[in-house]
Amino acid sequence: MSDLTHLDDTGAARMVDVGAKDATQREAVATGRITMSAEAATAIAQGTAKKGDVLAVARVAGIMAAKRTSDLIPLCHPLPLTKVTIDLAPDPTGVTVTATCACTGLTGVEMEALTATSVALLTIYDMAKAIDKAMIVSDIKLVSKTGGKSGDYRA
Repeated sequence: MSDLTHLDDTGAARMVDVGAKDATQREAVATGRITMSAEAATAIAQGTAKKGDVLAVARVAGIMAAKRTSDLIPLCHPLPLTKVTIDLAPDPTGVTVTATCACTGLTGVEMEALTATSVALLTIYDMAKAIDKAMIVSDIKLVSKTGGKSGDYRA
């Protein structure tokens, strides 16, 4: 019916069988941004937000999200992650988040990197919304991926 791998011949949703694939080293990097007022950006950078250390909590939230991606995204395979890093780059107008996920597995880690980025950004929003409710989460995207049958990708 379709070339979409998550649909069977009748159009019903299915989890793709990756059992015949070879385990390979895979890595994915995703990024995103939250833009905010100077007041919120300063509070985050200086660690003076009322809810605490926004960047530290966002980093932990991103790592936790990567590890739980298969619980959040339907039909996503649970993966034995070997690496999750969350880099946070605050500046005078916001924070850029970059998540890197890796594993040796049968399927890629793009969804884990994208989920980690998204949840880290949402955590920043949650912790700083008392200062600025108009913050904008944007530009969440896959930057690169390596490994697997489809090969490498760079944005």
